[in-house]
Amino acid sequence: MTTRHDARHQARQDWTTTPITPGILRGALDLEQTERGVLPHRLPARARLQIPDGQLAMAESQPSGVRLAFRTRATAVELDVVATKRVYTGAPPRPDGVYELLVDGRPTARASAADGDTLTIDMATLSTQFRTGPVETLRFTGLPDAEKDVEIWLPHDETTQLVALRTDAPVHGPRPSGRAVWLHHGSSISHGSNATTPTGTWPALAAALGEAELINLGFGGSALLDPFTARTLRDTPADLISVKIGINVVNADLMRLRAFGPAVHGFLDTIREGHPTAPLLVVSPICCPIHENTPGPAAPDYSAMSEGRLRFKATGDPAETAAGKLTLTVIRDELARIVGERAATDPHLHYLDGLGLYGEADNAELPLPDDLHPDPATHRLIAERFARLAFGDGGPFRTKGG
Repeated sequence: MTTRHDARHQARQDWTTTPITPGILRGALDLEQTERGVLPHRLPARARLQIPDGQLAMAESQPSGVRLAFRTRATAVELDVVATKRVYTGAPPRPDGVYELLVDGRPTARASAADGDTLTIDMATLSTQFRTGPVETLRFTGLPDAEKDVEIWLPHDETTQLVALRTDAPVHGPRPSGRAVWLHHGSSISHGSNATTPTGTWPALAAALGEAELINLGFGGSALLDPFTARTLRDTPADLISVKIGINVVNADLMRLRAFGPAVHGFLDTIREGHPTAPLLVVSPICCPIHENTPGPAAPDYSAMSEGRLRFKATGDPAETAAGKLTLTVIRDELARIVGERAATDPHLHYLDGLGLYGEADNAELPLPDDLHPDPATHRLIAERFARLAFGDGGPFRTKGG
């Protein structure tokens, strides 16, 4: 008599296991071989060797915008993964990361890994503890029995090792989309903080509206004008480039005005070495009331955490702006000035005021839940406005048919 286990094993003899290689992975710049599988990275190995802190190391390994892409007739797909679950001491539990299945561009199913490795972070001491967890299998069934384009978007905020991809029909590489490649860099807002799905981050939504292929280099807490990030942007093939600068420089209290301007110039100079004529859009910060006129650093609001809520506050002194401390208001003025001056000799350089994506009136209607990051509805609002201003008529990213 055939047991349930034997039946499953017998059925799998007809399945195809496809190696996970760069050929079926979009949005990642490197693929690291690990003991259990492969780990997509959004910074190349050379840049990772220069990362000075664990925050960026964690952020770049979280696969925001990274997706498996292939063609197949398969009606069932299995993906074995090891997800890294983050636990913040004293903060509410985080939801499991979401894997989204798209068929011919349409969202079709979602899944999550309930267990995996666990990284416990104490935000007060910045200490961490790591526990190894199991491999989880995600299953997508009931797909149409016809040749189709399949994408599996990985969780935007959950580091994921890919262990195995199985299908009940052969897999072929994705067809060229013919779309312009949009390379974007920004902070946790671009990374997708507080979005609930990987296709629900504002860059993913804007890319869909603008019919562009996204490479998202939004790094939570780490849009800090690092030279290795600029070199990564320089060396990554792209048709359209945007850099969203400001909020992390303020909430990390990283530099003063004297250093900020030259750092922006150097960052843009490096990008232009590899992309001398590509449309390059500099985007200033969206509205964030705690930092509009108050410098950083930002810090968790521990009184809110004691009530089970995650919130942040600005701890700087507004009077220190006279001595060069940075606020979002100061940064917007400086970015507008720098881009205006450079555009005189760089006609492909453009500026977008972040308040046009999310301003004071929007904050009154859709406040930032933790005082730093937008909620899912605000991600969509930002995406729709960015798509109109950047990809729409008269926009710097206007594409054919856009």
